[in-house]
Amino acid sequence: MDPEELIDNFELLGSWEERYQYLIELGKELPPLSEEECNEANRVRGCMSQVWLVADDDPEKLVFRGDSDAHIVRGLIALLRMLMSGRSPSEVQAMDIGDIFSRLGLENQITANRRNGFYAMVERIRALAAERAAG
Repeated sequence: MDPEELIDNFELLGSWEERYQYLIELGKELPPLSEEECNEANRVRGCMSQVWLVADDDPEKLVFRGDSDAHIVRGLIALLRMLMSGRSPSEVQAMDIGDIFSRLGLENQITANRRNGFYAMVERIRALAAERAAG
């Protein structure tokens, strides 16, 4: 999804309660990972919640999936999938997620721990992209 389209979607939602509900709904639509994929190797460090991210085997683009035990965090994973999945590794590396996160208004609306976890997920996705680029 184009970042501007996602930003527009968030701006259409009036209150932060509606935006949180939207994140939760996005998370509910996220397909769960298998039990086998929810392992220590795929766990994202730096998140208060349990978070796992995996990349599918596609040499041209990064396609990742994720899961969490927290509803809002699942929504943040879904949001990152919308923004970053399906792009080339170089596009993933170049994307300014901090700017998009700020423009979505999330920077000031989620707790510091969730914000740190969000950026830990971004770093894990970038590491997966770097692995993919290295072949």
